[in-house]
Amino acid sequence: MEALLSRLTKLGVGLALAGGVVNSALYNVEAGCRGVIFDRLSGVRQTVSNEGTHFLIPFIQTPIIFDCKARPRNIPVITGSKDLQNVNITLRILFRPKPSMLPNIFSTIGEDYDERILPSITNEVLKAVVARFDASELITQRELVSRQVSEDLADRADSFGIILDDVSLTHLTFGHEFTSAVEQKQVAQQEAERARFVVEKAEQQKLAAITTAEGDAKAAEMIAKSVEEAGEGLIQLRKLEAAEEIAGLMSKSRNISYLPPNQSVLLSLNPN
Repeated sequence: MEALLSRLTKLGVGLALAGGVVNSALYNVEAGCRGVIFDRLSGVRQTVSNEGTHFLIPFIQTPIIFDCKARPRNIPVITGSKDLQNVNITLRILFRPKPSMLPNIFSTIGEDYDERILPSITNEVLKAVVARFDASELITQRELVSRQVSEDLADRADSFGIILDDVSLTHLTFGHEFTSAVEQKQVAQQEAERARFVVEKAEQQKLAAITTAEGDAKAAEMIAKSVEEAGEGLIQLRKLEAAEEIAGLMSKSRNISYLPPNQSVLLSLNPN
């Protein structure tokens, strides 16, 4: 019985050791990742491991796993425009490493390649592009600025084995002096528009007054001509029409009485 237990113990230990050796000889590459092998004898191997389970030599080879999925990064930069205005820009970059370049990236830059490369090349490219434009052009031609930054930065990152899926300007502000100058310009433009409106209003009022005066003159001329042709009959007709209108208005008012000439009895025009 003791011999059997001893054999089982030895078997269990042997299986445990074998399982440990096999487990140490395997490594996994998760979805969206790639692996690079560092060999203590030959250095970094130039083959890249795809997703899945792979073998290695325990204690001799070490796997380094790189995340190849696109990742975002915001990089703020302070630079100057063509007219020497301070510009604060924040660039949002969506990046990932080029799988075939991973051995070279690990050998020359390291696993933290994004920390070492992206801020420096972004700062370099942004300063070069922004220096071509005035402060006002950075606002009016923002799409052109963003496209040039994207193209130049993509070319610069490609030399380091980095792919940029998207580059966009998310924040663009200027120094206090330029901002104050823009505000003062806007206020001056509003005041100029207000003054122009006042001038145009006065001009319209002047034209209206001239038109009214011309109309009155024309009416007076026509009345004078009619009087000349028809005599005093037109004037008498207008008097009768005015008297009729006044009588109609008075008849609609309360407590109004009418006293004809040479008569002392009051005649009420109100039927009530």
